[in-house]
Amino acid sequence: SSGWGRPKLVGFLANNDSGAAMYARWTGKACERDGVDFELRHVERTKLEEAVVEANDDNSVHGIIVYYPVFGGPIDDYIRDVISIKKDVEGLNHRYRYSLYHNIRTLDNFGNRKCVLPCTPLAILKILEHLGAYDRAREVGNQLADKVAVVFNRSEVVGRPLAAMLANDGATVYSIDVTGMLEYKKGRVHGTIKVNETALSQDEALRSADIVIAGVPVKSFSVDAAKLKPGCLALNFAPHSNFSEGVEDKCTFVPAIGKVTIAMLERNLIRLQTSWANDNTTTTGAALDSAGSSAEGSVHVGVRLVLEKR
Repeated sequence: SSGWGRPKLVGFLANNDSGAAMYARWTGKACERDGVDFELRHVERTKLEEAVVEANDDNSVHGIIVYYPVFGGPIDDYIRDVISIKKDVEGLNHRYRYSLYHNIRTLDNFGNRKCVLPCTPLAILKILEHLGAYDRAREVGNQLADKVAVVFNRSEVVGRPLAAMLANDGATVYSIDVTGMLEYKKGRVHGTIKVNETALSQDEALRSADIVIAGVPVKSFSVDAAKLKPGCLALNFAPHSNFSEGVEDKCTFVPAIGKVTIAMLERNLIRLQTSWANDNTTTTGAALDSAGSSAEGSVHVGVRLVLEKR
């Protein structure tokens, strides 16, 4: 009805990871339900780059997602940068990542088009907004001021960008992984994130936290509900619960975020389709990129939270 036609998303599965395969199945089911064309392409990992480049240059494709891990480490980072900024539904190309960490909302070198944010961190922020964590009376960028958040995960795909996004909105964030805990705050210079070492213990951070978010892919890991601040918001994005029994009685608990993550994926896809529909320049990632940008938008795909712009 918009006149743009059905958006098309292409997914690349180049591994035997069960979690990646499950995410691909969820994506396909949601896209079928919501009127999005989805094509899953199984490729050998050594042929993934050329397959992505071909999709970059295919005008019938509006979005590309690669289900990681493929090689792991720096090679996967390289693959993320091969995806064009015009088709990167996950917002993981270095141009979008630079923009996220510097709180840049638009691509000034490309007609001020809005940037794309990574789906899972964005889904978590949308859920927090829906649950009332954001103070709407404050200006944008300070709506989480005076809030303390603890994030158990510092991956480049979810945990680290999530900590930066929360800090950009004014929160003090304690980011925890196997190497220890770091504090994230909005920097003194606009558009920067200040990362500090901290002498605070994890238990002290949890006692002060208004928001606790966990995504540790280890079944033995668990956040003790007894250590949480009464009334806090607790969100789980691991494939199994990272919180002990009793969390529902003490906190507002969100046990899974998968459906909202898929909604954010579809929303990013529609943003890319409408933003770049009439652009016919070369779409290879490296040919388009240099310094930074980041933001969001609004598409209804059955999840009411998606309607609100960031």
